Amino acid sequence: MKTLNVITSNEGKFKEYKEKLSKFYEVEMLNIDYPEIQADELEDVVEYALDDLKEHAPLIIDDSGLFVEKLKGFPGVYSSYVMRTLGCDGILRLLENYNLRKARFECVIGFIGEETKHFKGVSKGYITKKKQGTKGFGYDPIFRPEGREQTYAEMRTKEKNKISHRGRAMDGLLDYLKDL
Repeated sequence: MKTLNVITSNEGKFKEYKEKLSKFYEVEMLNIDYPEIQADELEDVVEYALDDLKEHAPLIIDDSGLFVEKLKGFPGVYSSYVMRTLGCDGILRLLENYNLRKARFECVIGFIGEETKHFKGVSKGYITKKKQGTKGFGYDPIFRPEGREQTYAEMRTKEKNKISHRGRAMDGLLDYLKDL
């Protein structure tokens, strides 16, 4: 079985990758420091990282963001920083006077194998009024995807992977890899 390196320090993210990809690949987590640029687009962040990490190929790396409509897309590409500084409670405070709480998660996976490819996944939904659930990581307790009664933090990894931004991006990656 071929090995696919997942570049991340996030155990929750790695668990999602392992759940979905381990049927086809030996999935290894590599916690490697790399420069993370500040950019307006997730694709730019991923592309810059891929260029720095190519010696570890075949590999995947992703950047994800929560884009809240009432906050004009904030925190977006700054989601990781905002999570560390404000957390879910800070986002809930910013939205406490709003009833319309549309949001979307986006994920861009960068892959280096024989060639470099990008795969994007989007999941639309809403920010809840309070944290719900204990599974998952990051903004999972406050994001409820469209058509669902549960937040990501109330779902099992396998269920989340079917509908999440990262799961959808992984579907694109798997479609590409099966043709190699």
